Amino acid sequence: MTAFFARLADEGMAVAVVMLAVDRTGSAAHGAFVLTAWMAPHVFAAPLAGAVAARARRPRLFYAGALGGFAMAISALAISIGRIPLPLALAIAAAGGCCGPIVSGGLSSLITRLLPAGGERSRAYSWDAMTYNAAAVAGPGTAGLVASALSPATAMLVLSAAAACACVLTALLPLRTGVEGSPVVPTRLRRDMADGVRTVWQERELRAITAATCLAFTGIGALTTTSVLLATSLGSAGAGGLLMTAFAVGAMAGTLGMTRLRPTVLPQRLAVIGLLGTALGLAAAALVSSVPVAAVCFAAAGACDGLVLAVTLRIRADHSPPQLRTQVFTIGAGLKISAAATGSALAGLATVGTAHWYLTGIALLQAAAALLYTLVRRCSCSPCSPQEPSRSPRRRPVTTTNTAARPDSEAPRVP
Repeated sequence: MTAFFARLADEGMAVAVVMLAVDRTGSAAHGAFVLTAWMAPHVFAAPLAGAVAARARRPRLFYAGALGGFAMAISALAISIGRIPLPLALAIAAAGGCCGPIVSGGLSSLITRLLPAGGERSRAYSWDAMTYNAAAVAGPGTAGLVASALSPATAMLVLSAAAACACVLTALLPLRTGVEGSPVVPTRLRRDMADGVRTVWQERELRAITAATCLAFTGIGALTTTSVLLATSLGSAGAGGLLMTAFAVGAMAGTLGMTRLRPTVLPQRLAVIGLLGTALGLAAAALVSSVPVAAVCFAAAGACDGLVLAVTLRIRADHSPPQLRTQVFTIGAGLKISAAATGSALAGLATVGTAHWYLTGIALLQAAAALLYTLVRRCSCSPCSPQEPSRSPRRRPVTTTNTAARPDSEAPRVP
């Protein structure tokens, strides 16, 4: 519930900010600028947020503070948009966006402090992935419903209240102490940040899933705009939301299905299956001529995309060193959000006449992501020099790690 409330607020922002800007200024461009400032800091703040979270001696206090700042930023925007100069509103949005990596990857990394390694933790990552998709359905719906019934400003305050609830619930989490992922020997913050980025790049599994999901999310970021244009081309201009709702519901079903799979199923195989399944579903939607059939195709594609998200969380947890796991989660989430923002910008060039071609291009990006993931994993070369194994977090002496608490690393993963 903690992650759901926080992510519901984050997902609802995309709708509420634009509606509030239109209501007060008469221009959606004002809201678009604020949203850009809200999303832009993710890729830059992710390494810092992950490093600080990993070093926190009181993790509950740190996460509660970050989510409290997140809630305060939303409330401040609800009051200030259209009433203060735009640069000041952008500064508030950027400050709130710096807490974004904690809402996404940071909360996911807490699972290692809540549950011991094993099948129960693997299922927990699937449930965590489902909160992303549930928030993607409930966030925009809640914002739109409250804005229509009351006002866009009230909708923003409701989202702020949801983030505040997440703040309170975080302070009550039963985090374990003295386990993997707990703070380690203090080092320089700059070094911790560099180690997190270096781990994502040097560990082949992390490098592969990060590259693949960033490429895939470049397409997913353009999917909302493309779905609206596709529905218009099919003769139902208001059905764009229906298509995205079908995609989100399918993603929930996909992540829920992951909880039923045995933990012994290789996540690498599931990642390829999920990316190819998403590609096939979207490609089929580009060929149909009716909205109901397109909605079915979107739901099938969403189910496969939900599978990819759950698998991504498992791979990050399995292949990141305990002391760098939080950085790995926040960096991966920040890069994906930035890639999605790029795709959203590219979708601005689409028109009703090119919607089918854009959707086909999005499907091709998913297939290309599956191919990229396979190629990076099979590449025998490593970016780190074999003569300097001590620089790689995966080559640290066994005596520094509690291997009994890490069944995820039973076999060394050396390229």
